Amino acid sequence: MRIGNIELKNKLVLAPMAGITDLPFRLLCKEMGADLVFTEMVSAKGIYYGDENTKNLSQTDSKERPVAMQIFGSDPMIMANVVENYINHRDDIDIIDINMGCPAPKIVKNNDGCALMKDPELVREIIRNIVKVSKKPLTIKIRKGWDNESINGIEIAKIAEEEGVSAITVHGRTREMFYSGRSDWDFIKEVKERVKIPVIGNGDIFEPEDGIRMLDYTKCDAIAIGRGSMGNPWIFRRIINLMEGKEDFLPTVEERIDMAIRHLEMACEYKGEIVGVKEMRKHITWYLKGMRDSNPVKNAINRMIDKEEIKETLLRYRDQNRN
Repeated sequence: MRIGNIELKNKLVLAPMAGITDLPFRLLCKEMGADLVFTEMVSAKGIYYGDENTKNLSQTDSKERPVAMQIFGSDPMIMANVVENYINHRDDIDIIDINMGCPAPKIVKNNDGCALMKDPELVREIIRNIVKVSKKPLTIKIRKGWDNESINGIEIAKIAEEEGVSAITVHGRTREMFYSGRSDWDFIKEVKERVKIPVIGNGDIFEPEDGIRMLDYTKCDAIAIGRGSMGNPWIFRRIINLMEGKEDFLPTVEERIDMAIRHLEMACEYKGEIVGVKEMRKHITWYLKGMRDSNPVKNAINRMIDKEEIKETLLRYRDQNRN
């Protein structure tokens, strides 16, 4: 599969998730077989006005390439300016992605994210302005539409194709659904049938078999895994095993806890201990999900502020629960 001049070796993508797909997590998923990873969504206005926190979200590492930088916004001129004067010059960014699918109230209230889908001509203007100046392939991420009364994902996909977008990620839910109900794989299949550019399917891939089924059913060119990867970077390796006719596996309790500790170390090295510990609490909760007698451990860690104390707690729990 190719996205512009970028060739992907397999069909597995780590979907962008705000507050989750930071550099440490992307590196872990890349190690496990994710071929393309996306940054957390970055505000185009934040970059335009020189906000340091915004710039930090777009830091990358050579080991995670190819990497896509996802931006959000609704001002065509600002978004094109950011691409031309900031992203074009960055050799560490391979692909630019526009978020048109985020359902979060704080995003859509500013007409960003999925709110863009309510204005197809604005979508066209944004894409046209960016394609005109971009030196990198442009992709977009969309949903079915805003709500059940405005299912216009195919219209948006066709606009994207007409204006020079290199690939589209389709989440099979409306904005109104957020993450409830089921992802509509029939809709993803229809988008794939209606456009010639690559389509990446997204939504409800929680087990390796889900990934294989989505590829087979929708005929999409690749799959983007979001929530199914949280606390579970092994999902990429497991899907690859199934693709290659190898046996599936489940990570052991020891492997899951060791990964949580390694993730904690990486987060603290990257962000400093105060921020790293705070942001890792949710990840550790996901790593421990479903483990025997893990609730007291998770509750205790959620109150801890010291990295070493968290490590000791996890190691003690691991030793009590070896497979």
